[in-house]
Amino acid sequence: MTTAFDPIVLGGKRLASRVAMAPMTRSRAFGPGAEPTELTAAYYAQRASAGLIVTEGIQPSPVGQGYPDTPGLHTPGQVAAWRTVTDAVHREGGVIFAQLMHTGRIGHPSLLPASLVPVGPSAVAAKGQVFTHEGPKDFVTPKELSEAEIRQTIADFAAAARGAIEAGFDGVEIHGANGYLLHQFLSTNANRRTDAWGGTVEGRIRFAVEVVTAVAEVIGSHRVGLRISPGNPFNDIAEDNPAEVYEALLERLAGLDLAYLHLLEGPDRDLTARLRRAWPGTFVLNPFTHPAATGPEALKLIEDSTADIVAFGALFLANPDLPARLAAGGPFNTPDPSTFYGGDHRGYTDYPTLTA
Repeated sequence: MTTAFDPIVLGGKRLASRVAMAPMTRSRAFGPGAEPTELTAAYYAQRASAGLIVTEGIQPSPVGQGYPDTPGLHTPGQVAAWRTVTDAVHREGGVIFAQLMHTGRIGHPSLLPASLVPVGPSAVAAKGQVFTHEGPKDFVTPKELSEAEIRQTIADFAAAARGAIEAGFDGVEIHGANGYLLHQFLSTNANRRTDAWGGTVEGRIRFAVEVVTAVAEVIGSHRVGLRISPGNPFNDIAEDNPAEVYEALLERLAGLDLAYLHLLEGPDRDLTARLRRAWPGTFVLNPFTHPAATGPEALKLIEDSTADIVAFGALFLANPDLPARLAAGGPFNTPDPSTFYGGDHRGYTDYPTLTA
């Protein structure tokens, strides 16, 4: 029987265990350069015993930023700053992937450089508010991406992935979940397009397929993961037929031999099983445990082959040495939701996620 503490090869790297640290936005890249700091390096190095670390969301372009003080990977300074983080993790024996996250319509002009506004597949505003330095603000109507701008956005993802490898990351995870840009294209309410980038199932999956393909071409498919959250309503997302859409998406991506698929699970375990069967490669699962944080009981999902790797979020915040504690059966520090806010105002990961 395979257990969570058996090694696995992922992206050409031998992981010491099948316990992953899920991506959790930290909002610690203070200053105009949107660069990670020494605190960022210390934070990830403390958690390097994870079989795999997936970083907080990193914007691949200036317009991809949706929250205050989140880091980028689109300038030489950002690449150099991330090198201090990856070096710190590697010194501790860890493996770390950069999560590339373009927030699309989720954001506000006050968070962006002058003249930029949030963008999306269609000019449809999300319901709700976003946290800014001036307090919560309503989401605005995004600028609908033109064909040329879609192509540029795909190129931005590829360039950021190249920068990630230059910065020493072992690979990248493309964020296609939680209502951000890839998820917006997959949805039926944020994507109202009638051209080749919307309308049909094939049209709605096209952007995700082309982003993943472009990134795989520049850094190698074995260094690329994709995160999805079918049916997740977070950030005002509606999906009329998630099973059909995501099975079509996985069918299109199956031949690329990606490092992994990362599922942020909803309450439908049957859908998880369908996607598990549809995916020929490594299957990473951030299991549905709402409203509680994912706990040690999730290790059974490795033993029963529901997943190859299980991702833990909030429990990793409270327990930097989480794999050792899981192996020993505890004790565990209890995550404190109050610490997820302020400078770390979006420390969420579990479905449908904690919100600011």
